[in-house]
Amino acid sequence: MKKKLNYNLICLVSALIILGFLFLATLSATASLNFFGNTNHYLFHQILYGLLPGIVLCVVAYKVPLAFIKKFAPALVLANLGVMCLIFLPVLGSGFWGAKRWLNMGLFVFQPSEFLKISAILYLAALISNKLYENHKKGWIYLVKSGYDSLRQMFLPFVIFLSIVGIILIFQPDVSTLGIISLTLLTMYFSAGTPFFHTPLIILSGVAGLALLIKFEPYRLERLLVFLHPETDPLGIGFQVKQSLIAIGSGGFFGKGLGMSSQKFGFLPAAMSDSIFAILAEETGIIGCLIVVALFIWFGWMGLKIARSSNDKFAQLTAIGITSWIMIQAFVNISSAMGVFPLAGIPLPFFSYGGSHLTTELIGIGLLLNISKNT
Repeated sequence: MKKKLNYNLICLVSALIILGFLFLATLSATASLNFFGNTNHYLFHQILYGLLPGIVLCVVAYKVPLAFIKKFAPALVLANLGVMCLIFLPVLGSGFWGAKRWLNMGLFVFQPSEFLKISAILYLAALISNKLYENHKKGWIYLVKSGYDSLRQMFLPFVIFLSIVGIILIFQPDVSTLGIISLTLLTMYFSAGTPFFHTPLIILSGVAGLALLIKFEPYRLERLLVFLHPETDPLGIGFQVKQSLIAIGSGGFFGKGLGMSSQKFGFLPAAMSDSIFAILAEETGIIGCLIVVALFIWFGWMGLKIARSSNDKFAQLTAIGITSWIMIQAFVNISSAMGVFPLAGIPLPFFSYGGSHLTTELIGIGLLLNISKNT
């Protein structure tokens, strides 16, 4: 079979990246001028530490054989977890706004939890695919007639792995990233055709974990209550949602025009990262929002199409994981900006400022292109 690039996927992702850099350039100019004396500091930083390494690693992910990636997926996630533990060292760990999520390497700072999203997907895809017969119609291997041995063979390893990831992320704390990783891995787990009775067990485990998080950190419940009733704390926790809705509402149907946002001048917190969709809505209006949402929906459809076209279980689950991860993250970010989902501090894929998440997303695209060429 002739292996070739999926040019449709490349064009789609290129469009998302170009739009992302276009909005970041206009949005970050004021902050760059105030803090660094020039209008392009954040833009050049995103290119140098996000786009360029992302493109290089995208090509590597495209070229490396999938069998090799599957073989070393456990070592990759183990190394990633080890690097995440280095954050807690006083010299290497870097904190911001009360969270210690970044690793300071001197010349640059990066967020290991972003890379965990892709390494966790590869590990779970390898784990599940090793439990499946290659051409088995039912898919799942039942080692005993009762079928309950699947708990020991798959359910327990899955829960233990997710618990280890959860403990490390909670201590950072980075519950938002834990939520994205959990939802992505659960999507992969259920799409693999696992036994139905695993579903209530996982739901009960998730509810118990959420209850523990709220018990030890009551502010999480406060955030949920303010989300339901933002008027109770308009100058505190509810301030960002309030300003985000003002930005979206003031954009109208066609928007104020590129670079004409007023909320970016210190009114809207985290405008370059968590709230970038609100600025996009203010400058381009409903039309611009619909175009961006349509591009993400197109990406989701294309990713699932690649997954369906693959005959290899590892490749199929990896494609599902990457697609669901980017789609879930985009949905959470956009929904948070619109006030229909609690604020999560999650970047909008390909748009928000931050080199680590952009690099990781481009690695995911490289893997999708790799899977696509082998279908």
